[in-house]
Amino acid sequence: MYSVRQVSEHTKTYFYIVETSEEGTYICKFPSKYLVHKTRAKASPNTVRRNAFSLAYYLDFCLENEVTFSDIYHMPYDKQTEWFVSFLNWLKGQNHIQRETKKEISNNTCNTYLEDVFGFYQFLTLHDAQFDSLKVLIPRSTTVVNSIGVKKHVITHTFRGYLPKERHKGKSIKKDNIIILLKACTNVRNQLLLLLLAETGFRIGELLGIRYSEDIDFEKHTLRVYFREGNENAARAKYAEYREAKISDETFDVLMFYLATYRDVLKDTDYLFVNLSGENYGKALKSNAVYAILNELEKKTGVKVTPHMLRHYFADERRKNGWDILLISEALGHKNIETTRGYLNIENDELISANEAFYKKNGSLYMADQLL
Repeated sequence: MYSVRQVSEHTKTYFYIVETSEEGTYICKFPSKYLVHKTRAKASPNTVRRNAFSLAYYLDFCLENEVTFSDIYHMPYDKQTEWFVSFLNWLKGQNHIQRETKKEISNNTCNTYLEDVFGFYQFLTLHDAQFDSLKVLIPRSTTVVNSIGVKKHVITHTFRGYLPKERHKGKSIKKDNIIILLKACTNVRNQLLLLLLAETGFRIGELLGIRYSEDIDFEKHTLRVYFREGNENAARAKYAEYREAKISDETFDVLMFYLATYRDVLKDTDYLFVNLSGENYGKALKSNAVYAILNELEKKTGVKVTPHMLRHYFADERRKNGWDILLISEALGHKNIETTRGYLNIENDELISANEAFYKKNGSLYMADQLL
């Protein structure tokens, strides 16, 4: 049986996989080497952690079928296809979950686990001459354009046996409920946290990594996202990128009030959001503390909210106000426009209203009134 372990070294967290059997517990060399590579390549800890569990699940699947991961290289194309499709169905059947109460796993999640496994195989192909390429990964040339319009050709590898993609409709939150939550906050820090999540569309890791001495333009009323690895609260931007967001004048006033109110505790740190009580007083706020704050607000008000719901709110409100989807995608820091589409909760009533407005403006578009 395979399991995931982790070890911290300075500001980095490394993941590795161990096999436990009657003979003892051993570190799995190649999967663990891949995970170290991912960490050193600056993949986020959450991504590396998911990769680790994906590989542990896959190795368990191999163990059940009495094969090693390297045996797959010697299979012909049709057998490789059958093998990886079987792994997807094994995941879908929740064979990897050792719990009595099982939550249904989506097709998209199963596909993501398999993509992680393919990433491992591709790493082996590139970094160790003894491993060949998988026959089922079909190379495809794609043209991508960066933010300044420069085109480049990228070779990607696709697999034809993925489970059908499911349309993901993320949960958002209504403005009235945000107001209810703001009124229920017991301090201005929590109010500012909610306001900035709603107005910037930043991920929680990006927001908690903001340093008020460096990342705020007090003249333009903007906040900047910078990629940093050494944050004491493990907060970090998802990609090694720079982004900027403008906040409203009213929220900027709340920000200034917060800085003035808590200047005594903030003077010993650069982080915008810190703990205001307890043994971690004055230290940078961590994401688990934010979720605890939001859970308490839910108990108090009955209104559920997560940082991700506020990102959806940010995206949907700007769509309703006429923003182009490319602008929304840029603001959210998405690398794929299809990811942004999943954030835009377009209801059927809204589509009907849009069509009604269109026909009122363009009633005789096809001269249908002259056919009767």
